[in-house]
Amino acid sequence: MPFVRGNRMRGLTIAAVALSAFAVSACGSVPRPFGGKSNVRPSGENAAAIGVNGYLWRATLDTLSFMPLQSADPYGGVIVTDWYTNPEKPDERFKCTVYILDSRLRADGLNVAVFKQVRDAAGNWVDQPAAGQTETDIENSILTRARQLRLSNIKG
Repeated sequence: MPFVRGNRMRGLTIAAVALSAFAVSACGSVPRPFGGKSNVRPSGENAAAIGVNGYLWRATLDTLSFMPLQSADPYGGVIVTDWYTNPEKPDERFKCTVYILDSRLRADGLNVAVFKQVRDAAGNWVDQPAAGQTETDIENSILTRARQLRLSNIKG
């Protein structure tokens, strides 16, 4: 059984390293839930500091602010929301993952994935395909907001 024990220890070591990396990345610059000042601002110099385009980052957080935030990695450019249920449609819920792929403000520097679940007759959540247009609409909303943030930064 030493082979099993070795694999188990290796798995525990990998899990500990992954947990440590997550804990360190959680110390990054994300909006604080209880107020306070965040150092994530859409500007050219700060965009390099967080690893992705600051305008796209802030615009994504603004656009998805109605959904609960599950995780945000400003260095890797990944924002994941938790499940959101529209009060008008309690039998369906949505979750989004946004990938910011570039440090420049570009339309192809953004990718949105939308996940949908519907409650069945037994009360269980069942995966359903989300309309493809939903992802495109969210991408367009984020890009529009990013352009607004950039223009307001140039003017002011």
